[in-house]
Amino acid sequence: MRRRASLVLLSFAVLFAALAPVLRWYAFPRLAKIPPSQYQEMVLEARPATLLQYDTMQAKRVEKVTIVQTLKGNVEESERIERHAGRDVVVWDSLSYVQGPDGKTVSQIPERYIFDAHTQAPVHATGESVDGDPVRREGIEFKWPFLTEKRDYAYFDAQTRTSAPIHYKGTRTFRGLEVYYFEQTVPWTKVPYPKKMPMPGIDATTLEKQTGTTRWYTTKRMFWVEPVTGAPVNGEEIHTEELRGGSLLGGRDKVTAFSGHVKMREDYVDHTVALVSSHRTLVLLLVSRLPWTFLTLGAGLLALSLLLEARSRRPGGDAAAERAPEPAGV
Repeated sequence: MRRRASLVLLSFAVLFAALAPVLRWYAFPRLAKIPPSQYQEMVLEARPATLLQYDTMQAKRVEKVTIVQTLKGNVEESERIERHAGRDVVVWDSLSYVQGPDGKTVSQIPERYIFDAHTQAPVHATGESVDGDPVRREGIEFKWPFLTEKRDYAYFDAQTRTSAPIHYKGTRTFRGLEVYYFEQTVPWTKVPYPKKMPMPGIDATTLEKQTGTTRWYTTKRMFWVEPVTGAPVNGEEIHTEELRGGSLLGGRDKVTAFSGHVKMREDYVDHTVALVSSHRTLVLLLVSRLPWTFLTLGAGLLALSLLLEARSRRPGGDAAAERAPEPAGV
């Protein structure tokens, strides 16, 4: 009986030991994915801020400027691209629009961001764009990969349409979560005008050619990223835009179009932290908790199996009892 029990325990030990790497290296890449239908909204505010009044072309100090960012998964486009890409793809149709203190839209920029559902690496396909202009992204945008590393990443900037390193600056604690802090500074760069602006009668696509007035931009971008999920739990930008030269400024060299320290609104920070914390638990189950539990269980079962096998081989044990001759009848 002990020998049979040891064989059963050995079988379970092998099973659990095999399940551990299967979960980590096979199941994790196939189960930890961004859903193609995901929708999320984020509200950021700059309090106070400097904002250009386009009717007077004068910069004015205002109480706040609000930036609303939405990300909407496009399932139909995801399925179309997957047929050619041969992997799970997510298509996000995003919209970032800026509202003045009166609630009126100052500008808005749509994007189509196409990326691998597990690695978050960009997938190049027809439709990849910023403000209607085709782009070819390199690096990440919006989200870091699962199991984010302590290193620099290439990060795509929608204003400049280029990618540059975003630097890992250390590990911190944010709202009870261990996070990696990343920082990127985009130097002054000439950028195109948003195609939708509060300038009646003026075509933003030809504004620079018509007036000679150029638009410039710089920002210091900061993210606090939960490394297991790769999700930012907080984001800030110290953001400045200027219009320079040309006839639009009436002889002035430059004027501030927008300037402010943009931060996530507190209620959205709280919601994001709670959401990421729950997703973190699920990812940890796949990458560490279940694999280590199965390895520990497999090792325990193996030890118990060997112990029973050793006992069965001792003199007087089950094996000895089976080999002992029957006593002769009288």
